[in-house]
Amino acid sequence: MTDEVVIGPLDLAERVDDALRVQALAFGLSDDEIAVRRQIVLRHLTYPGARAYGATTGDGRLIGFVYGMPNDRGHWWSTVVEPYLRGWGLDDWLDGSFVITELHVRPGYQNRGIGRTLITTITDTAAEPRSILSAIDAESPARGLYRSLGYTDLACNVLFPSAPKPYAVMGAPLPLVRPARG
Repeated sequence: MTDEVVIGPLDLAERVDDALRVQALAFGLSDDEIAVRRQIVLRHLTYPGARAYGATTGDGRLIGFVYGMPNDRGHWWSTVVEPYLRGWGLDDWLDGSFVITELHVRPGYQNRGIGRTLITTITDTAAEPRSILSAIDAESPARGLYRSLGYTDLACNVLFPSAPKPYAVMGAPLPLVRPARG
């Protein structure tokens, strides 16, 4: 990671539009998708234990963010993934887990350790013994990052309503794996 990027707590409600610009660039979202996600993010922030961290440049520009919360089986995401996890006898992962809801880094700042630092920073604050997330079910730098942190596939080919591609649900014990220092 470069010295010019600072990772710290993020008031996501205050910077939601900045965060969604990062997500749009990293994930390729349309203006309509951004508008829908804005309402989702603001709703998520009302859930108990929801928190966010951001990566900012020296001039305060947000170039990455992560947010999540303790998982709740009543949340929409859990209701969608539960049957897939249950099919593998793994639906207990929905209990006692901190869910990573979103993690995005601007394309020009990817592959610098920023995403790794964001996700390890937020999970280090979790009281839960494990973490879960969903990622597009394809080999990608994101899936490689998650695997390097100790996440493994719990369910694949998970279909979310209106999502054009299938997802994988991944889980990892906390704390996440750190690279060996040598």
